[in-house]
Amino acid sequence: MQLEFVRYEKRDYVGYVTINRPEVMNALHPPANEELSRVWDDVTSDPDVRVAILTGAGERAFSAGNDLKWTAQHGVPRMPKGGFGGLVARDDLWKPLIAAVNGVALGGGLEIALACDVLIAAEHAKLGLPEPRVGLMAAAGGVHRLPRHVPLKVAMGMMLTGRHITAAEAYRIGLVNEVVPAAELIATAERWACEIAECSPLAVQASKQAALQGLGRPLPEAMGAHYPAVQKLFSSEDAIEGPRAFAEKRKPVWKGT
Repeated sequence: MQLEFVRYEKRDYVGYVTINRPEVMNALHPPANEELSRVWDDVTSDPDVRVAILTGAGERAFSAGNDLKWTAQHGVPRMPKGGFGGLVARDDLWKPLIAAVNGVALGGGLEIALACDVLIAAEHAKLGLPEPRVGLMAAAGGVHRLPRHVPLKVAMGMMLTGRHITAAEAYRIGLVNEVVPAAELIATAERWACEIAECSPLAVQASKQAALQGLGRPLPEAMGAHYPAVQKLFSSEDAIEGPRAFAEKRKPVWKGT
Protein backbone atom coordinates (compact mmCIF):
# COMPACT_ATOMS: atom_id res chain seq x y z
CA MET A 1 0.00 0.00 0.00
CA GLN A 2 1.53 3.33 -1.11
CA LEU A 3 1.13 5.90 1.67
CA GLU A 4 2.55 9.40 2.03
CA PHE A 5 0.72 10.91 4.98
CA VAL A 6 0.12 7.80 7.08
CA ARG A 7 2.44 5.09 8.39
CA TYR A 8 0.91 1.63 8.64
CA GLU A 9 2.73 -1.35 10.10
CA LYS A 10 1.63 -4.79 11.26
CA ARG A 11 3.43 -6.61 14.01
CA ASP A 12 2.01 -9.84 15.31
CA TYR A 13 -1.72 -9.21 15.78
CA VAL A 14 -1.52 -5.38 16.01
CA GLY A 15 -1.95 -2.80 13.28
CA TYR A 16 -0.01 0.40 14.02
CA VAL A 17 -1.52 3.45 12.33
CA THR A 18 0.36 6.75 12.58
CA ILE A 19 -0.84 10.05 11.13
CA ASN A 20 2.36 11.40 9.59
CA ARG A 21 2.00 15.16 9.07
CA PRO A 22 3.91 16.48 12.10
CA GLU A 23 4.73 19.74 10.33
CA VAL A 24 1.03 20.70 10.59
CA MET A 25 0.42 18.96 13.93
CA ASN A 26 -0.99 15.96 12.08
CA ALA A 27 -3.96 17.92 10.75
CA LEU A 28 -5.85 16.02 8.06
CA HIS A 29 -6.45 17.12 4.49
CA PRO A 30 -8.22 15.07 1.77
CA PRO A 31 -5.20 12.99 0.72
CA ALA A 32 -4.55 12.00 4.35
CA ASN A 33 -8.22 11.18 4.87
CA GLU A 34 -8.20 8.98 1.77
CA GLU A 35 -5.10 7.13 2.94
CA LEU A 36 -6.60 6.53 6.37
CA SER A 37 -9.76 5.19 4.75
CA ARG A 38 -7.69 2.63 2.84
CA VAL A 39 -5.81 1.68 5.99
CA TRP A 40 -9.04 1.06 7.93
CA ASP A 41 -10.26 -1.07 5.04
CA ASP A 42 -7.19 -3.21 5.47
CA VAL A 43 -7.57 -3.40 9.27
CA THR A 44 -11.15 -4.55 8.73
CA SER A 45 -10.34 -7.22 6.17
CA ASP A 46 -7.03 -8.66 7.41
CA PRO A 47 -7.81 -11.60 9.75
CA ASP A 48 -4.31 -11.38 11.24
CA VAL A 49 -4.98 -7.89 12.63
CA ARG A 50 -6.94 -8.27 15.85
CA VAL A 51 -6.53 -4.74 17.24
CA ALA A 52 -5.17 -1.43 15.96
CA ILE A 53 -3.34 1.42 17.67
CA LEU A 54 -3.81 4.93 16.24
CA THR A 55 -1.40 7.75 17.09
CA GLY A 56 0.29 10.80 15.59
CA ALA A 57 3.87 11.38 14.50
CA GLY A 58 6.06 13.44 16.79
CA GLU A 59 5.44 14.58 20.35
CA ARG A 60 3.26 17.65 19.83
CA ALA A 61 0.04 16.31 18.38
CA PHE A 62 -2.17 13.29 18.00
CA SER A 63 -4.08 15.40 15.45
CA ALA A 64 -5.09 19.05 15.35
CA GLY A 65 -8.12 18.01 13.30
CA ASN A 66 -9.12 19.36 9.92
CA ASP A 67 -6.37 21.21 8.06
CA LEU A 68 -8.00 24.65 8.14
CA LYS A 69 -5.31 26.26 5.97
CA TRP A 70 -6.03 23.68 3.26
CA THR A 71 -9.78 24.32 3.64
CA ALA A 72 -9.26 28.08 3.41
CA GLN A 73 -7.46 27.60 0.10
CA HIS A 74 -9.55 24.84 -1.46
CA GLY A 75 -12.95 24.90 0.25
CA VAL A 76 -14.71 22.29 2.37
CA PRO A 77 -13.15 18.93 1.51
CA ARG A 78 -15.05 15.95 0.20
CA MET A 79 -14.90 13.12 2.70
CA PRO A 80 -13.88 9.56 1.84
CA LYS A 81 -15.58 6.34 2.84
CA GLY A 82 -15.90 6.40 6.60
CA GLY A 83 -15.93 10.18 6.83
CA PHE A 84 -13.26 12.27 8.53
CA GLY A 85 -10.11 10.26 9.13
CA GLY A 86 -11.76 7.48 7.16
CA LEU A 87 -13.15 6.42 10.53
CA VAL A 88 -15.83 8.53 12.22
CA ALA A 89 -18.72 7.27 10.06
CA ARG A 90 -17.68 3.65 9.58
CA ASP A 91 -20.19 0.99 10.52
CA ASP A 92 -18.16 -2.09 9.62
CA LEU A 93 -15.05 -1.92 11.82
CA TRP A 94 -15.70 -4.12 14.84
CA LYS A 95 -12.08 -4.78 15.73
CA PRO A 96 -10.95 -2.83 18.80
CA LEU A 97 -9.18 0.48 18.20
CA ILE A 98 -6.85 2.10 20.72
CA ALA A 99 -6.09 5.82 20.45
CA ALA A 100 -2.64 6.67 21.81
CA VAL A 101 -3.06 10.44 22.26
CA ASN A 102 0.49 11.75 22.15
CA GLY A 103 -0.26 15.48 22.22
CA VAL A 104 -3.12 17.75 21.28
CA ALA A 105 -6.32 16.06 20.07
CA LEU A 106 -8.45 18.96 18.96
CA GLY A 107 -11.53 19.23 16.76
CA GLY A 108 -11.46 16.40 14.26
CA GLY A 109 -8.48 14.98 16.10
CA LEU A 110 -10.61 14.40 19.17
CA GLU A 111 -13.44 13.16 16.97
CA ILE A 112 -11.31 10.35 15.52
CA ALA A 113 -10.06 9.54 19.03
CA LEU A 114 -13.68 9.34 20.21
CA ALA A 115 -14.34 6.86 17.39
CA CYS A 116 -11.79 4.54 19.02
CA ASP A 117 -12.69 2.17 21.84
CA VAL A 118 -9.87 2.81 24.31
CA LEU A 119 -8.07 6.13 24.81
CA ILE A 120 -4.62 6.33 26.36
CA ALA A 121 -3.26 9.87 26.81
CA ALA A 122 0.21 11.21 27.42
CA GLU A 123 0.44 13.51 30.43
CA HIS A 124 0.97 16.59 28.25
CA ALA A 125 -2.01 15.90 25.96
CA LYS A 126 -4.81 18.42 25.58
CA LEU A 127 -8.26 17.58 24.22
CA GLY A 128 -11.13 19.71 22.98
CA LEU A 129 -13.68 20.60 20.33
CA PRO A 130 -12.82 24.22 19.49
CA GLU A 131 -14.80 24.38 16.22
CA PRO A 132 -17.24 27.13 17.36
CA ARG A 133 -14.25 29.44 17.85
CA VAL A 134 -13.66 29.35 14.09
CA GLY A 135 -17.32 29.44 13.08
CA LEU A 136 -17.76 25.69 12.72
CA MET A 137 -19.11 22.78 14.77
CA ALA A 138 -17.87 19.30 15.60
CA ALA A 139 -19.84 17.76 12.74
CA ALA A 140 -17.66 14.64 12.37
CA GLY A 141 -19.48 12.95 15.23
CA GLY A 142 -18.11 15.05 18.07
CA VAL A 143 -21.41 16.63 19.09
CA HIS A 144 -22.94 13.15 19.23
CA ARG A 145 -20.11 11.04 20.63
CA LEU A 146 -18.89 13.36 23.38
CA PRO A 147 -22.25 13.38 25.23
CA ARG A 148 -22.19 9.58 25.04
CA HIS A 149 -18.77 9.46 26.69
CA VAL A 150 -19.10 12.00 29.50
CA PRO A 151 -22.00 13.59 31.44
CA LEU A 152 -24.15 15.87 29.31
CA LYS A 153 -23.35 19.08 31.21
CA VAL A 154 -19.64 18.37 30.95
CA ALA A 155 -19.94 17.71 27.23
CA MET A 156 -22.03 20.83 26.65
CA GLY A 157 -19.53 22.92 28.59
CA MET A 158 -16.71 21.70 26.40
CA MET A 159 -18.61 22.01 23.12
CA LEU A 160 -20.16 25.45 23.70
CA THR A 161 -16.97 27.11 24.92
CA GLY A 162 -14.51 25.26 22.70
CA ARG A 163 -12.13 25.06 25.65
CA HIS A 164 -9.31 22.58 25.91
CA ILE A 165 -8.91 20.18 28.83
CA THR A 166 -5.81 18.47 30.14
CA ALA A 167 -5.21 14.74 30.08
CA ALA A 168 -5.70 14.65 33.85
CA GLU A 169 -9.09 16.36 33.51
CA ALA A 170 -10.05 14.01 30.67
CA TYR A 171 -9.26 11.05 32.94
CA ARG A 172 -11.25 12.55 35.81
CA ILE A 173 -14.40 12.87 33.68
CA GLY A 174 -13.99 9.40 32.18
CA LEU A 175 -12.98 10.48 28.69
CA VAL A 176 -9.70 8.54 28.67
CA ASN A 177 -8.83 5.16 30.16
CA GLU A 178 -5.32 5.90 31.34
CA VAL A 179 -2.82 8.78 31.52
CA VAL A 180 0.90 7.98 31.37
CA PRO A 181 4.22 9.75 30.75
CA ALA A 182 4.81 10.34 27.05
CA ALA A 183 7.71 7.87 27.00
CA GLU A 184 5.37 5.10 28.15
CA LEU A 185 2.46 5.86 25.82
CA ILE A 186 2.95 3.29 23.06
CA ALA A 187 4.05 0.59 25.49
CA THR A 188 0.88 1.19 27.48
CA ALA A 189 -1.25 0.99 24.33
CA GLU A 190 0.54 -2.25 23.46
CA ARG A 191 -0.24 -3.63 26.93
CA TRP A 192 -3.93 -2.95 26.32
CA ALA A 193 -3.65 -4.52 22.87
CA CYS A 194 -2.01 -7.61 24.38
CA GLU A 195 -4.80 -8.01 26.94
CA ILE A 196 -7.42 -7.66 24.21
CA ALA A 197 -5.63 -10.21 22.02
CA GLU A 198 -5.74 -12.79 24.81
CA CYS A 199 -9.50 -12.87 24.30
CA SER A 200 -11.35 -14.54 21.47
CA PRO A 201 -11.26 -12.10 18.51
CA LEU A 202 -14.83 -13.06 17.62
CA ALA A 203 -15.97 -12.48 21.21
CA VAL A 204 -14.29 -9.07 21.29
CA GLN A 205 -15.88 -8.02 17.99
CA ALA A 206 -19.31 -9.31 19.07
CA SER A 207 -19.01 -7.39 22.33
CA LYS A 208 -18.12 -4.17 20.53
CA GLN A 209 -20.89 -4.50 17.97
CA ALA A 210 -23.60 -5.35 20.50
CA ALA A 211 -22.52 -2.58 22.88
CA LEU A 212 -22.42 0.15 20.24
CA GLN A 213 -25.49 -0.91 18.26
CA GLY A 214 -27.47 -1.46 21.44
CA LEU A 215 -26.49 1.91 22.91
CA GLY A 216 -29.48 4.21 23.29
CA ARG A 217 -32.05 1.44 22.84
CA PRO A 218 -34.35 0.43 25.70
CA LEU A 219 -32.72 -2.48 27.52
CA PRO A 220 -35.23 -5.19 26.42
CA GLU A 221 -34.89 -4.05 22.81
CA ALA A 222 -31.09 -3.93 23.01
CA MET A 223 -30.92 -7.42 24.52
CA GLY A 224 -33.33 -8.86 21.96
CA ALA A 225 -31.81 -7.24 18.87
CA HIS A 226 -29.99 -9.18 16.16
CA TYR A 227 -26.24 -8.58 15.95
CA PRO A 228 -24.45 -10.42 13.12
CA ALA A 229 -21.15 -10.57 15.02
CA VAL A 230 -22.88 -12.19 17.99
CA GLN A 231 -24.48 -14.80 15.76
CA LYS A 232 -21.09 -15.48 14.16
CA LEU A 233 -19.50 -15.89 17.59
CA PHE A 234 -21.98 -18.44 18.93
CA SER A 235 -21.79 -20.56 15.78
CA SER A 236 -17.97 -20.54 15.81
CA GLU A 237 -15.34 -23.08 16.83
CA ASP A 238 -13.96 -20.49 19.25
CA ALA A 239 -17.17 -20.62 21.30
CA ILE A 240 -16.39 -24.32 21.87
CA GLU A 241 -12.64 -23.88 22.27
CA GLY A 242 -12.93 -21.33 25.09
CA PRO A 243 -14.92 -23.48 27.55
CA ARG A 244 -12.90 -26.56 26.56
CA ALA A 245 -9.60 -24.81 27.26
CA PHE A 246 -10.95 -23.58 30.59
CA ALA A 247 -11.97 -27.10 31.58
CA GLU A 248 -8.60 -28.50 30.49
CA LYS A 249 -6.72 -25.72 32.34
CA ARG A 250 -4.82 -24.52 29.30
CA LYS A 251 -4.66 -21.40 27.17
CA PRO A 252 -7.21 -21.37 24.36
CA VAL A 253 -6.08 -21.46 20.75
CA TRP A 254 -8.27 -19.00 18.91
CA LYS A 255 -8.97 -19.59 15.23
CA GLY A 256 -11.32 -16.68 14.65
CA THR A 257 -13.77 -19.08 13.06
